[in-house]
Amino acid sequence: SPQQPNATSFSATTVAIITLEAFAGMWINAFLVCVLCIAWVKKKALNSNEKILLLLGCSRFCYLCFSWVYAFLSIIYPNYLHFHPIIQLLTSFPTFFNYSNLWVSACLCVFYCIKIANFRNKFFIYLKVKIDRIVPWLLLGSGILALAVSIIIYDFAETVQNNNLNFTCLGNFWEEGIRMDKHFFSSFFLVGFGYAASFMAVVFSAVFLLFSLWRHKHKMQTNSMNSLSMDAHIRAMKSILSFVVMYSINFVCLILTIIYAKKNENIMALLISIYLYAFPGVHSLILIFSNPKLEKALLKILSCVKCK
Repeated sequence: SPQQPNATSFSATTVAIITLEAFAGMWINAFLVCVLCIAWVKKKALNSNEKILLLLGCSRFCYLCFSWVYAFLSIIYPNYLHFHPIIQLLTSFPTFFNYSNLWVSACLCVFYCIKIANFRNKFFIYLKVKIDRIVPWLLLGSGILALAVSIIIYDFAETVQNNNLNFTCLGNFWEEGIRMDKHFFSSFFLVGFGYAASFMAVVFSAVFLLFSLWRHKHKMQTNSMNSLSMDAHIRAMKSILSFVVMYSINFVCLILTIIYAKKNENIMALLISIYLYAFPGVHSLILIFSNPKLEKALLKILSCVKCK
């Protein structure tokens, strides 16, 4: 038919863009993980910030890997998704790593806020003193929560397949999910609550840190310690504001995915995919340039590649 070449070219374009973004994001996060692992071997220890960044880089790398495989199969070989274990695994694994990514990044925002902001509240002072001991438990809780949500999604995908509901992409998955019985409302509610809770943690961290920066500007003096504190506030605010942007786009993409699943608009689906695959790499790149050690290592590698 006359429409077949257009559909084929659109699928090829989608795969090319998604592949480019996914592999760029995987390279950036792999670099982040490698540098931190080398530092871990040399120092035989990591500070709390490095622990969070290491786990964040691992979760984003794995998320991009599994999401790319899912997108590739759904566009190029959609029939493979109808086999029993494949669709369940290819929906639960990206969910696990995506949830880990969201909650670990939220932990990073909270860590920046507690470590840098200055408040006289007794509870806040207690958290500032104990934050290094709290971080491992926060990361463990993030992993357990992500595992619980991925199990819920696995069970949901298995139920959908058992009911002979055909879906070959993320949009169709959500479209069929919306049509499911009210029994599955609790599953969607838990997933949405996790997104909302992590988003609120990022927003509150940004608000508290911004308020601390505003207070610090009014009390700032001309000595070097105050200048260093001001620089720390500004660097943390840049990182947290980038988190806010990423989380906001995540919410918008989720809503648009649900809306446009019924309308079958390929252009909007492509734009959503571009956003979803770009930000894990883009934000990790922002974190690299906001960290002097990581920035120095990246520039050193780039200079060596340029010389060769």
